[in-house]
Amino acid sequence: MLNRKPAIEYGIIGLGRFGTALASALVEAGKEIMVIDNNESKIKHIRHLTDNAFIVNELTRENLEEAGIQNCGTVIVCIGEKIDVSILTTLNVVSMGVPRVIAKAISTEQGMVLEKIGAEVIYPEQDIAIRLAHRLVSSRVMEYIALNDDISITELKLTSKLAGRTVLQADIRKKFNLNIIAIEHDENVITEIAPDFVLNENDIIVVIGKTKNINRFEDYLLSARK
Repeated sequence: MLNRKPAIEYGIIGLGRFGTALASALVEAGKEIMVIDNNESKIKHIRHLTDNAFIVNELTRENLEEAGIQNCGTVIVCIGEKIDVSILTTLNVVSMGVPRVIAKAISTEQGMVLEKIGAEVIYPEQDIAIRLAHRLVSSRVMEYIALNDDISITELKLTSKLAGRTVLQADIRKKFNLNIIAIEHDENVITEIAPDFVLNENDIIVVIGKTKNINRFEDYLLSARK
């Protein structure tokens, strides 16, 4: 018997290409995850990311509860190809009272059924999995594009942290090694950004740079004003 785990932020059911990419991205973002799959080799492959990795041969409600999936704040069901298993597993997770259930679908019809039983629906491939991870971990991330393993372009909504400062005063390039490529202010997109441009709360800023530096900048925006 598997011991139930304490509350965990994200649970992932199904370790295909999408589920594995999502798990990796969430762990990279510093989030605690639980993963479930019926394939022993896939579970072994991902155990370097989390100790909460369980082999569950049949995704019945009893087995899912035994693994502790109901203790997750958000559960993503990544079983799009096996439609019957996807729907029944999603129904089981929803019925357990998990606060947020997201399910992968491969057709509009499947998505409609999943929505009817109370899940949010996505129609993803691997690159969309990475974007989903970033949306989950921060409401400030508007869009995310990975250019390669290290470099990303990201849209972020500015907080009060930088409100009233000019681009020169914010000095994002020096402090975070990021370059501003656009700013959206009052529905106007500005690409020629003067050093004396004054930043406002809720402006959308588009930056390019190393993903780890973008994460540092995001943490800075969300931290308390010093």
